[in-house]
Amino acid sequence: MLGKLRSTNEKGFTLIELMIVIAIIGILAAIAIPNFLAYRTKGQDSAAITAAKNFFNMSMAYYADGNTGTVTCRNGALDNKYNPGGQVDCGGTMRDDGTGTISVANLTFRHTGNTNYHTLVSTGDVTSPP
Repeated sequence: MLGKLRSTNEKGFTLIELMIVIAIIGILAAIAIPNFLAYRTKGQDSAAITAAKNFFNMSMAYYADGNTGTVTCRNGALDNKYNPGGQVDCGGTMRDDGTGTISVANLTFRHTGNTNYHTLVSTGDVTSPP
């Protein structure tokens, strides 16, 4: 059949062959792109959860050294404030009143690439959206 479509001295691919290859590439892309986006979101959520746990561990170490008061989580932080890095936004505070009671106020963490907010509670657990 291909011999009838081509003359004997011409080389190259027929239009049908090229269209079949393009269709196969399109099908593979339609399968791969949603999976890639899901994995990217999972990775971004993991970065935010890790930043929340790091903040909790840093705060516990700060209080274990005998310090009291408030530790603040926000970007570009200085002094006794925690900076989670360039890709994670955070906000809120953790406070030790001097009696060993730790209280948490509005501690949320979010990767800048998505809209999922993760909340840190006073036990060190991180709650995530469903």
